[in-house]
Amino acid sequence: MTGVILKHGSDGMTATTKQGRADKGGAGAERRSRGRPPLRSDEETRALIYEAARSEFAASGFAATSIDDVARRAGISTKTLYRLVPSKQALFEGMVVDKMDRFASGVRLRACDGSNIKAALREACLACAELILDGEVIALQRLILADSDKFPDIAETFYKNAMRRTVSTLANWLRTQQGRGLIRLREIDPETAAGMLLGMLILEPQRAVIFGRQAPPDRAELERRSEACATLFLEGCAARP
Repeated sequence: MTGVILKHGSDGMTATTKQGRADKGGAGAERRSRGRPPLRSDEETRALIYEAARSEFAASGFAATSIDDVARRAGISTKTLYRLVPSKQALFEGMVVDKMDRFASGVRLRACDGSNIKAALREACLACAELILDGEVIALQRLILADSDKFPDIAETFYKNAMRRTVSTLANWLRTQQGRGLIRLREIDPETAAGMLLGMLILEPQRAVIFGRQAPPDRAELERRSEACATLFLEGCAARP
């Protein structure tokens, strides 16, 4: 039963109900609950941090990039960033590893079916070219070349976690195809073959972008180059009866 409270006022007696106040409070609580933003996991927050860091490092260089700017771009507090990433060096390394983790996963997914070896190799080459000739990756390489004397650790980080890992990812793919009998590397080990293939694929356009200050190749050009490299490579490594 709804309770009635009588209040004395200057204009007489006013009646209010407990139920009415309860209903009003319940509706307000529901509105407050509905308006509260959902919690984001640490993993999701790190992804935002690394994306922001890529943009900041590419635009400003390692030395000039500040943690405050990265946090601001990511839309989080500096305190939250430091809780997840303890230093700028760790931020750079985490950013590179994050980029490479997603690249390696993409190569495995796009090139796992060996039924058409040429198409599969073309897709693997395209994935590598898209990574290495990406505008932000090129910008990172420029900053590393400029800052490597002052910050040798960033050069080592990029070489180990980006350059060598790209070669290893492609080498593992070639090793799998050789195990299936789809290619024959003959006297060349998979790591060496992968390095040669990547050199043929990206060295000339990479130098043109870094030193000639040209724009990175567009998707159509990368597809044409990947097709040509896959054809030339398989002419020398195709499995023959």
